[in-house]
Amino acid sequence: MTLDYRLYLVTEESLPIDVLLEKVEAAVKGGVTLVQLREKTSDGSIFLKKAVMLKQLLDRYEIPLIINDRIDVALAADAAGVHIGQNDLPLTAVRKIVPASMIIGVSTATVAEAKQAENDGADYVGIGAVFPTKSKADAKLLPAGMLERIMQSIQIPAVAIGGITLENIKELQGKGLAGAAIVSGLMRAEEPYQAAAAFRQAWE
Repeated sequence: MTLDYRLYLVTEESLPIDVLLEKVEAAVKGGVTLVQLREKTSDGSIFLKKAVMLKQLLDRYEIPLIINDRIDVALAADAAGVHIGQNDLPLTAVRKIVPASMIIGVSTATVAEAKQAENDGADYVGIGAVFPTKSKADAKLLPAGMLERIMQSIQIPAVAIGGITLENIKELQGKGLAGAAIVSGLMRAEEPYQAAAAFRQAWE
């Protein structure tokens, strides 16, 4: 599956499921190309319920669903992929569990982490936080020049994440990134359709 990473939506778990589905659908209509369901505190049954309902919605628009952290939920929901962090199961172990067709993304913040992810067979990496962010409590801001150094060290697609707004997204252009991952800018937007359309236009 060839993925379009240009506008990568990462969900926020504070939203009730009906609001979540409504916002995601509006954002997809506005130009979102990929969706990651991120749940940090939900129990497995709620996470799976959201995943299944979100996948049904996204299938109608042919938009792939990526599950954050939980390989079991990704498999049970028949998601397109799973996204893992540096403290989750290592990528080499995840590859043994999931079908060969499943996309695996890895969160990275250093050249070593990005190169390791590429060597271990990641389909893409997330690099961040590129700007200060409130939507992930433990996100650390990348040192100056780190994004460029990571981009020079890898060949696989990379998505920037962390505090990306319509005001600063232009600063990410010309760095070879495949896309931008947005949380608050879409999930907290009054009009997710307009917000997604504006982000797509700004990115392109």
